[in-house]
Amino acid sequence: MNHEIVTYSIQQLSKLLTKRELSSVEITKAYLEQIEQRDKMIGAYLTVCADEAILQAERIDKRRLDGEELSVLSGIAIGIKDNICTKGIRTTCGSKMLENFIPPYDAHVVKMLNKAGTVLLGKQNLDEFGMGSTTEHSAFGCTKNPHDISRIPGGSSGGGAAAVAANMAACSIGSDTGGSVRFPAAMCGMVGIKPTYGAISRNGLVAFASSLDQIGVMTKTVMDAAMLLSVIIGKDPADATSVVHPDVDFLSGLHQGVSGMKIALPEAYFGKSISPAVKNAVLDAAKKLQQMGARVEMVHLASTDAALSAYYIISSAECSSNLARFDGVRYGYRATGYVDMEDLYIKSRNEGFGDEVKRRVMLGTFVLSEGHYEAYYHRAMQAKAAVCREFADVFSQYDLILTPTAPMTAWQFGKKNSPTEIYSSDLCTVPVNLAGLPAISLPCGWDADGMPIGMQLIGKAFDEKTLLRAGYVWEQEGSR
Repeated sequence: MNHEIVTYSIQQLSKLLTKRELSSVEITKAYLEQIEQRDKMIGAYLTVCADEAILQAERIDKRRLDGEELSVLSGIAIGIKDNICTKGIRTTCGSKMLENFIPPYDAHVVKMLNKAGTVLLGKQNLDEFGMGSTTEHSAFGCTKNPHDISRIPGGSSGGGAAAVAANMAACSIGSDTGGSVRFPAAMCGMVGIKPTYGAISRNGLVAFASSLDQIGVMTKTVMDAAMLLSVIIGKDPADATSVVHPDVDFLSGLHQGVSGMKIALPEAYFGKSISPAVKNAVLDAAKKLQQMGARVEMVHLASTDAALSAYYIISSAECSSNLARFDGVRYGYRATGYVDMEDLYIKSRNEGFGDEVKRRVMLGTFVLSEGHYEAYYHRAMQAKAAVCREFADVFSQYDLILTPTAPMTAWQFGKKNSPTEIYSSDLCTVPVNLAGLPAISLPCGWDADGMPIGMQLIGKAFDEKTLLRAGYVWEQEGSR
């Protein structure tokens, strides 16, 4: 029975819990056993909260036995990316700089999950401070793809996607700055959704690029994603960018299908950089959506080519500012053997940060410097504005946009050594973050090596409901 438990969706687990055919303790122990058996090979978790998880599960079971009315998520075992603060539980951001940091408070999203009665299995691996697409840039070891451990799981939320794919969590909460939820979801064959910017509070999410960061979820099914989002979306007074969402009843209308919907297929997302296997799978998905009643048409998005460069300039500029707080003085890693304050700064940051973080901080400092601001940062912001305008133009005529989630499937470790080559894998996801729009990645096939292919649906701002509705009908009918 334990082996079966970890394969169930949140929806299935919730029904079994409600009928009292399964207890939260049984679910939690099943996942902990799976983590014990598989994670030494996969490397999805940085911290496993076994004792605390069982205590949480026992409390939920008691409340259920006492007849208390509980959330549909009560008793569900989850994992959380290790850049989201958890009170009393180590939060490292995958960095030596925060190796021993224990937050004194919970992130807003963690508070919402605790209120819903979820059980925290542990904190999951990531590229250091969320900077990367492969989860190789963690100070504590890389995460491997459960479909083939010689391949990357995607990043930066690779630990979360791998954990769900390997049945080591019912779902994972991650962060998405340029595709960090959707990209690993595609690489691991999971559902990954980034909601509209501001829909979920960023309070307690350790900042990488504040104008782009957004918390998202990775699940086995679209229904599971809808159930999770219904709980964690909402305004938080402690986050100035948080807003009131117009409609969080994501479960109603989920079964209405795509008949009558207009879906745009941007030609720029199907160029030479897209592998034939991915291109064919996504175009085949477009045909199936048409057969289900949607109207699919090619459109032109001229700004797509500039989006990737603009993203890396803007995100690096913001990260250079956000990471300035890690100086070895107030908290975090502090070097020894320094001679003065400047030497303390230099040694602490040099020893505490990995190569990828240093690369982006240096790039960000450069593009913000006098003499280069106009040439790089200002032009990047102009490109961002153009991306936003073009998306707005398309959405004045269409309900959704369909693209690949990534240009290729998961590659083998060591196959891509150039940072710019790896950066190009974010081609399809970063425009969404620049525009602050919601997007979902869905499995849509397999390549010749048996690796999953992901397709991306992009929606209008605060129209997650339409995204989930289209994703659900695809999952039920199109993916078969």
